[in-house]
Amino acid sequence: MTHHIQREHLVVIGNGMAGCRAVEEILARDPNRYRVTIFGAEPRVNYNRIMLSPLLAGEKSFDEIVINDAAWYADNGIELVSGDAVTAIDRAARTVTARSGKVVGYDRLLIATGSDPFIIPVPGASLPGVVSFRDLDDVDAMLRAAEGGGDAVVIGGGLLGLEAAHGLSLRGMKVTVLHIMPTLMERQLDEAAGWLLKTALEERGQAVLIGADTAEIMGDGKVEGVRLKDGREIPASLVVMAVGIRPNVALAREAGVAVNRGIVVDDNMVTSDPAILAVGECAEHRGMVYGLVAPIWEMCRALADALTTLPSGYAGSVTSTKLKVAGLDVFSAGDFSGGEACEDIVLRDASRGVYKRVVVKENRVVGAVLYGDTADGGWYFDLLKRGEDVAPIRDALIFGQAFASGGGQADPKAAVAALSDDAEICGCNGVSKGQVVSCIAKGARSLDAVRASCKASASCGSCTGLVENLLALTLGDDVQSGPKTMCSCTSFGHDDVRREIVAQDMRSIPEVMQKLHWGTPDGCSSCRPALNYYLLCALPGEYADDQQSRFVNERMHANIQKDGTYSVVPRMWGGITTPQELRAIADVVEKYDAPMVKVTGGQRLDIFGIRKEDLPAVWADLNAAGMVSGHAYGKALRTVKTCVGSEWCRFGTQDSTGLGVKLERGFWGSWMPHKFKMAVSGCPRNCAEATIKDFGVVCVDSGYELHVGGNGGIHVRVTDLLVKVATEAEAIHYAAAFVQLYREEARYLERTAPWIERVGLQHVKDRIVADEADRDELAARFWFSQQFMQDDPWAERAAGRQRDYLHRPLAEVRPLKQLEGAEA
Repeated sequence: MTHHIQREHLVVIGNGMAGCRAVEEILARDPNRYRVTIFGAEPRVNYNRIMLSPLLAGEKSFDEIVINDAAWYADNGIELVSGDAVTAIDRAARTVTARSGKVVGYDRLLIATGSDPFIIPVPGASLPGVVSFRDLDDVDAMLRAAEGGGDAVVIGGGLLGLEAAHGLSLRGMKVTVLHIMPTLMERQLDEAAGWLLKTALEERGQAVLIGADTAEIMGDGKVEGVRLKDGREIPASLVVMAVGIRPNVALAREAGVAVNRGIVVDDNMVTSDPAILAVGECAEHRGMVYGLVAPIWEMCRALADALTTLPSGYAGSVTSTKLKVAGLDVFSAGDFSGGEACEDIVLRDASRGVYKRVVVKENRVVGAVLYGDTADGGWYFDLLKRGEDVAPIRDALIFGQAFASGGGQADPKAAVAALSDDAEICGCNGVSKGQVVSCIAKGARSLDAVRASCKASASCGSCTGLVENLLALTLGDDVQSGPKTMCSCTSFGHDDVRREIVAQDMRSIPEVMQKLHWGTPDGCSSCRPALNYYLLCALPGEYADDQQSRFVNERMHANIQKDGTYSVVPRMWGGITTPQELRAIADVVEKYDAPMVKVTGGQRLDIFGIRKEDLPAVWADLNAAGMVSGHAYGKALRTVKTCVGSEWCRFGTQDSTGLGVKLERGFWGSWMPHKFKMAVSGCPRNCAEATIKDFGVVCVDSGYELHVGGNGGIHVRVTDLLVKVATEAEAIHYAAAFVQLYREEARYLERTAPWIERVGLQHVKDRIVADEADRDELAARFWFSQQFMQDDPWAERAAGRQRDYLHRPLAEVRPLKQLEGAEA
């Protein structure tokens, strides 16, 4: 206890990535050295600002971008003062004062205030509707604006600006990017790569204006548009300022700490006051201010060394930039502007959208720009840092490491083996190859273990392949195999979680997370949808479906498209339609100005280009014609494809259309581990392609062949024959048993094909064909759950409408026996 009292008090101003990373480094070296208090201006825990772009685009949830959750602060005895920014530093008294009036003394003070967005001083810059793009509040403001659709203008064609534009486009806004320079991302890309990027963005529906100088943001009480100095006007209800950042040095300057562009620090990150340190985007070291993760992490390591062990000193960084801009890969390093005595080696492959430029001076790489294919970025950067003579590999240099080493074709393991230990593997978290190897040497035997230990591959995931190759290279056959955990939140696998939900009678997602000791209090976007499904399957009629734990398509009951609009697919029973349904679809297309209607492979009509705000009205109009959701977005029954069968076709042996309709009316609405497709072919000619569906029926003269486990996707898998039956009723009964077995045993996001390959066809036959009692019980559980699942989400979501039970068809598809609980 005495030791605790005598510990020095370290106060950190800034709960962002740099401040918390510095504390992590200190704790790793000497966890008992300091008593730590962290002040954060935002009312939340530390999160990854690099991941704000995927958050805006809907690709990540906030839980997924949290770096240090509340448990981290508690476990390490750190006092977090969130939502209470520090407003003053008293160097003489060694205290800081927060906005609330809270005064805290310090022995050591770390300033990690980061940077502020630069707002260009033009008329209208303070209008409501003008936002920056630096924190979660900015993202929330953009999301609120995007709910109403409309036009957005992003000022700034750098990384943040283009990411904001991409996210807003996906959210349904019409976006124009204004960039004052002649090349997008001119600090990272040369003219050729910038042109390729501009072209790719325009092909995705964004307008990009280069050489565009903003004169005024127009509007009366709110943003209405942007006027350029050449007189052009662009309408907008939202303007995002992403023109640059400035180090946040106000606190340090007011306290009398030496400041130039940033807070001046020495090689140990100490300022002009020996008791005060600074790190991150607010710090200036040897005249340089860094805005990239890798050098900031290097600063944090030097700072931690200085505060706990022998100072190592920070000597500055040679930086590279590997980014994914709106889904497009770009990389740059060093001086790619060229100049006297420099030579350019260039590769252009227009058909693949690939551009590579390596700048060489005196047979040494001094710069590189890659677009479209950045796999060799780390290798070029390694050559640049080492100053290696590239004359022996000059002829093959532009083709990458595999060719330059004489292999002629890529060998991923050999490529990563050739990287130096300080080569960067994970740019998001500043993790080098040496750190990953060290993490593996200390016991990490799987990708999840590496992510948990050193955070490599834990953010955007673009370096996952490199980490996996390092695992294979270091461990060989000892890489951890077997069932993977559900996600990094837990050590339990899918099968374990399903078993424990039933064994412990757990009835909610929070209860599961509490009893199974989830690592993060709210889970993530990987485990929450899985838990929601497992509870829904285990407790039909009791568990309330958690819509917030579903993917965006299932929440919206429509498929989001790359331009942010949605496609709507009404159900057509067995591919059959009526004049009334066709008129309803035609009316919707005209009324809501849908740009395209397409016949799908599942014998339905898909209406594209529906705006988010129009979805409830579209559903209501289709419901009025008796049409329900086709669940084209869901982990559920998608379609039942049929041919015309014996009613019309001279080769047909059975009424395949009639059976298909009965199957679809009986099985629609059933939530499953993954999408599920059915088909019924009227004869062995198999026009409905039943033998590449999850459940297929092939009609023959003597009855019905039932096939399971097919897949017509990237990896085509032909079905296995399950059984042959004599009647429609038997076919439906076996189908119900099969679907329920799949629902109860498959892991979330596992299609029937990999499930059957994992458990074996014989297991399925033993449960459904050989064991009549088991078959009946499975079917009974399926029909019971259908009572609660066959509710049309469109009818529920359409304003003023009740759920539509019109199409509940249980009476038409009775199982062989009167099963308990199957009544509608």
